[in-house]
Amino acid sequence: MGKLGKGHLLGALLGFVASACSPLTLFDAVVPKDDGGQMILRDAAFGPDPRQRIDLYAPRGDKAGHLPVIVFIYGGSWSSGTKDGYAFVGRALAAQGFLVAIPDYRLVPQIRYPAFLEDNAAAVRWVRIHAAAHGGDPDRLILAGHSAGAYDAAMLALDPRWLGPDRKAVRGLIGLAGPYDFLPFDGAVVEAAFAGVRDPASTQPVNFVSADAPPAFLATGDKDTTVRPRNSDALAARLEHQGVAVTRMRYPDVGHVGLVTALARPLRGRAAVLDDAVTFARKVSR
Repeated sequence: MGKLGKGHLLGALLGFVASACSPLTLFDAVVPKDDGGQMILRDAAFGPDPRQRIDLYAPRGDKAGHLPVIVFIYGGSWSSGTKDGYAFVGRALAAQGFLVAIPDYRLVPQIRYPAFLEDNAAAVRWVRIHAAAHGGDPDRLILAGHSAGAYDAAMLALDPRWLGPDRKAVRGLIGLAGPYDFLPFDGAVVEAAFAGVRDPASTQPVNFVSADAPPAFLATGDKDTTVRPRNSDALAARLEHQGVAVTRMRYPDVGHVGLVTALARPLRGRAAVLDDAVTFARKVSR
C-alpha cells in the first residue's frame, strides 16, 4: 500500500470519525494547527474528579491582557470525548485573539443529567475566577459548544439555575449542531443521558428563552443526520420572538462532525465556520 498524502490522510480520518462517532483525538493529533495560538495551562482542576480538568489557550506572544474568553464544550453524546482531542479548536480560536478554555467533564454512564451541566457550570465559574491571571476578561465570556456540548453551552447561557449570578458575564452563545428541542426522549443516547428525569420539559434549552438571553450564533450543516437542524431553527425562533439577536448559519454539504472539523486549518475551505463564529464573538464581546 502506498503512502497516504496529508490530504488523503485527513480525509480518511474524517471518514473514520464520522462513521465511528469517536472522539477527535486521532484527528487532532495529525491535523496542522494555528501557530498564532498556544496552550498555556493544562489539566487545571476545577473539581475533585479526574475528569474535572480544564486547559487554557491564548494568543502566542500576546501580553495585552483583558482578552474576551471563549469556553468551548465538546460533544460526544454526553458519553465520550476528551479535551485532548480539541487542541485544534483551542489554538484556532486563541489565534483570533481570545483566551480559550476547554474543560473535560464527567460522562455517562458514570453520571447522567444534570451532572454534566453541573460540571460545566463549575468549569465556567473556575474561568471567571482565574481568567484575569491568564490575560482574560472574566466579564466577557462566550459559551460555545458542538453537539452535546452545544446543548450544555445553551443550557448554561439560558437557564439561570446553573450559573446563577455568573450568567451576567455571558455575552454570547455559539452553538454548533446542538440539540435544543428534542422531546420526547427517543433513542439509546438520550435515554441513557437523561434517565430518571421527572420533568423532561425542564431539560430543553428552548424552554428557558427569555428577553435577557445573550445573543446567539447557531450553525448547522445541511447534511447533518445526527442532530437535526430543526433544533437550531426552533431555538432561533424562540430567541427572535423574545427580541434576542440571532445569527443563524446553514452550511451546504456539511455533516455533523464536519461542522466542528471545519475549524481546523486544512478544512476551512469546506465552510466558513471559524470566520463566521469569530465575527460574532468579536461583535458581542466588545
